[in-house]
Amino acid sequence: MFPPGHSRTLDPDASIRATDNDAALARLSAVQKGYIEDPFVKHLVPRAHLQPARPPLINIGTFVRSHGIDLLVEEWLLMAKASGKKAQIVSLGAGSDTRFWRLETGTLKDEFVKYIEVDFTEITTKKAMSIRKSKEMNALLGGAQVSLNYCVLAGGGTGLRSSKYHLIPADLRAPPSQALGSTLTSIEADEGPVLSPSLPTLIIFECVLAYMSMEASSTLLEWFIGYASSDAGVLGCVIYEMFNLQDSFGKMMVNNLKARSVTLPGAEPFPTLDSLVKRFTDVGFSAGRALTLKEIKRTYVDQPELERISKVEFLDETEELDLVLDHYAISWGLYIGNGSASTWGHWGLKQKRD
Repeated sequence: MFPPGHSRTLDPDASIRATDNDAALARLSAVQKGYIEDPFVKHLVPRAHLQPARPPLINIGTFVRSHGIDLLVEEWLLMAKASGKKAQIVSLGAGSDTRFWRLETGTLKDEFVKYIEVDFTEITTKKAMSIRKSKEMNALLGGAQVSLNYCVLAGGGTGLRSSKYHLIPADLRAPPSQALGSTLTSIEADEGPVLSPSLPTLIIFECVLAYMSMEASSTLLEWFIGYASSDAGVLGCVIYEMFNLQDSFGKMMVNNLKARSVTLPGAEPFPTLDSLVKRFTDVGFSAGRALTLKEIKRTYVDQPELERISKVEFLDETEELDLVLDHYAISWGLYIGNGSASTWGHWGLKQKRD
C-alpha cells in the first residue's frame, strides 16, 4: 500500500517505460503463435511460458512491423557489403529488442562490426541482467569477455559492453552531445571510436520518437547527420511509430494511451505520410519514404508468406485490422555524405505485388 498523499505517478517516465513491456509481450505472443521466429525474446520476458497470447489483431500487426523493419535492416547490411564496408547499427530506445542476437546467429553476422542499443537506465539495467542470466544470449557476446558496467568508471551494472555489442543507458531527450556524444565518440583501445563516422550507419527508432517533443527528436537526428558528415559517411534511419491521429480512430488511440498516462507529443506534428518524409529532409537527410503497415502488408510481403500467416489464426475483424495498420507507419531516410548515390540510392522496401 502507498501512504496517504503518495502518488504512483511521481516518475513521469514510468508509463513510457511500461510500453516496452507491451511490445515484448506482443512479440512473445507472435512467436508463440508462429507468426515470427525469435528464440531470444523469451529470455527478456519474466515467466514467458505463463504469458497469455495476444489477440490476432496484435499478432498480425507485430508480424507486419517486424517484417518491414527486418527487410530494411537486411538490405542495409547487404548494401554495405556491396560497397566493400562493414556496417554499424544503433537502436535508440531499443527496450527488449533482440535484433542483435537474431543477426548474430544469421547469415549476415559478418556484415556488421558494431551494434549499439540505447535506452533509459532502468530498462538497460534490467536488460543487462537478463542477458547475463541467459547462457545463450551471453555466449553470443563473448561470455566472460563482457563487462557488466557500460563504463568502467560508472558502477551499477547499468549496461553491457563487448567488442561488438554495446548496451548504453541514456535519456534520448537530453542534448545528444551530453546523452550520447561522449560515449559514442570515445576511443576503444586501438579500435577507434565506439561509433565510426566513416562506416555505413543505420539508426533505428521503434515507437520512440512519438514520446519525445519534435524539437528533441530533430536535434537527435541532426546530431547523427553531423557525425556522419564529419567523415563523409552514409547514414540510414528507420522509424516505426503511430501517426494519422486526427481522425476518430486516431483520437481513440490517443485517449486510450492518455488513460495510461502516456502522451504522444512527437506524433501530433506528423498527421500524414508526406509529413513523415518531410521530417527527414528538414533535418538534412538526402531523401525519405514512408508507408503504412496496411500498405506494407498488401504490397511488400511475399504472397506465400502472406498466405502462411493468414492460416495461423482465424481473424474476423479485417476492417478493424486495416484501421489499426493504417495508423502505424514505417518510414526511412537516407543521408549520403560521400557521393555514393549509385550504391545507396536504391535502399528501401521493394514491392512484391502491385
